[in-house]
Amino acid sequence: MKNVMKKDNRPRVFELDLKLDLVKKIERQELRVVEVSRIYGVSVAAVYKWLWKYSDLYKKHSRVTVEKKSISKKNKELQEQVKQLEQALGQKQMRIDYLEKIIDTASDRLGEDIEKKIKRRS
Repeated sequence: MKNVMKKDNRPRVFELDLKLDLVKKIERQELRVVEVSRIYGVSVAAVYKWLWKYSDLYKKHSRVTVEKKSISKKNKELQEQVKQLEQALGQKQMRIDYLEKIIDTASDRLGEDIEKKIKRRS
């Protein structure tokens, strides 16, 4: 005969502080409802009841819009991208200025306009 553990059917009581902490973690998307359910051995329905009772975001009869990225986070990413592009553009412009100066210096030393000579060949 196998040794089978019977499930304890006594109601479990979770401290209010724990519920509030878990609700905040769900709101900050640090944990998902399913994860809380699995970790603490409580039903998904019970976790949703905690959310409806203790959360401002997940009140019952309210609609929550979930975005993949917050607008402010997306703006920060775009600003960083613009900064990187401006830096790359500045470096390219400095290179162009440098090469133009080399062409001007070479033209002066050779006594002829190298740029015009190159354009005629094209």
